[in-house]
Amino acid sequence: MPETVQLFVTCLIDTFFPHIGEAMVNVLNRAGVRVDFPAAQTCCGQPAFNAGLRMDARALAMHTIRVLERPPRSQKTSEVCVVIPSGSCAAMVRHGYLELFKDDPDWLARAESLAKRTYEFSEYLVDVCGITDPSTGLRQAQPGSSGRRLDAHWEGKLTYHPSCHLLRGLGVDRQPRALLATVQGAQVVDLPHGEDCCGFGGVFSVEHPELSAEFLKRKIANFEKCEAPTLVVADTGCLMHIQGGLQRQGKSQRVLHIAEILAHKA
Repeated sequence: MPETVQLFVTCLIDTFFPHIGEAMVNVLNRAGVRVDFPAAQTCCGQPAFNAGLRMDARALAMHTIRVLERPPRSQKTSEVCVVIPSGSCAAMVRHGYLELFKDDPDWLARAESLAKRTYEFSEYLVDVCGITDPSTGLRQAQPGSSGRRLDAHWEGKLTYHPSCHLLRGLGVDRQPRALLATVQGAQVVDLPHGEDCCGFGGVFSVEHPELSAEFLKRKIANFEKCEAPTLVVADTGCLMHIQGGLQRQGKSQRVLHIAEILAHKA
């Protein structure tokens, strides 16, 4: 029987980019993974957490933990991987929840259990499914899964923007780059000053709009320097922010989630 995962799709994808969720399911299915979507899921609580509204964040975190503790229909246990297409939400579950419940032993234990089985999308594909060249040094690949590929195809140049939470919060950088390297027909080029923040930062862009706008201008200028028509991200907050900036400036480049690239076939 194929492995089953729980998909935590995030607020932005559910509300604004449902096609990214569909692309993600497509990719996971092609990797031989069944996807369970807990319908009762809501926000992970990160916006409230970042704004200092800890009681509101706790309530959302408790709801999320309860929902993801329920086993998928095809499983007898809830101990299945949770896959999230966002470094920021995955970091919230893995780190933010532990901070929220540090003084509550019962809920902390439940939060720790969820954190241990939670993965960002590209992290899961590489470190658990083993999708990339086996020489890349997989850490937790399932037995016999090493070297599986998705047969993704994309013609033209791509460049990759590492989002702050994914890179700094989770330490995930090798995995999305390794996946993009397997895309047939694509030429992946470096993004100048790629590790710089795009300026979104969740509530940062609301609380500090002038700084956010300057960060965005610099990100778009560096995107233009690499002469790639497509910027790949693994966080929809960055996608929405950078794509919006491009459109306001009347530019033709576009921003896509890595799931959209991996789902594309010739």
